[in-house]
Amino acid sequence: MRSILVLAGGRATDGVVFETALAAAKPFHAHLEFLHVRPDPAEAALYTPHVDFARGTGVTGALGTLRNQGKARAAAALHRFEALCEKEAIDIAIKPDEIDIGRRCASWSEEHHDAVLKIMHFARHNDLTVIGRRNRSNGLPPDLVERVLIGSGRPLLIAPVQAPRSVTRTVLVCWKETAESARALAAAMPLLAIARRVVLVTVEEESEKTPEAICHLAQRLAWNGIKAETKWLRASEQPVEVRLESLAFDLDADLLVMGGYGHGRLREFVFGGCTRHFLEQAGRPVFMMH
Repeated sequence: MRSILVLAGGRATDGVVFETALAAAKPFHAHLEFLHVRPDPAEAALYTPHVDFARGTGVTGALGTLRNQGKARAAAALHRFEALCEKEAIDIAIKPDEIDIGRRCASWSEEHHDAVLKIMHFARHNDLTVIGRRNRSNGLPPDLVERVLIGSGRPLLIAPVQAPRSVTRTVLVCWKETAESARALAAAMPLLAIARRVVLVTVEEESEKTPEAICHLAQRLAWNGIKAETKWLRASEQPVEVRLESLAFDLDADLLVMGGYGHGRLREFVFGGCTRHFLEQAGRPVFMMH
């Protein structure tokens, strides 16, 4: 896990996203590629509330406002990037041979127009994408996280509200017998290999009436040098996401690893309640892959 994409939105929340990315990069001396994408005003208008009500000269004014807001976000994102590099003594490098081994390094890219396509392009070319949760309009689709999760083919690290101290002390792997879980586990192996503590948890379902499957998985991880504890939660009326959040709190987990699950024929557009919860409001970093 040596190249990590960091999406810089130009908002105050960039600070937590940047700190989350640093926590993930530190154990691997990974290169951080910071990206800010500035949509053109017409593109931003599609995802900005009330702009569609503008008429006549109001349209020109609204587009001008969006253009200025885009410039301000781009300037703020670059300023935070430069401040971070200065504070953390991070070198600027584009290619591996431009940096000494063991030194922390980063690069900055700013792209214009076709925001989702540009973000997807960069995400597919990196080992991991660190992204924040949407909290207000920024000219990008409100479901950007879901789009990148589905379309990039790479794992996401979704930043929490508060910056994490680490992502490798205690890692909670939320397991379900699905391809999405298997892909998330495989992608997270570098993190699991260096974690101090790994806990596998599964929730009882009709297809899993005994904890044998989770024990079998722990045995397989042992072949990779990963000593994992197991927890099997019996079926309950309490929502799965609430039980997983509670367990994460009890374990003081730094990171949750899970698959992103959809439903039926609309699975690429409608995520289930548990996935939706962790996409939107988990209290700690979430490593997720679809």
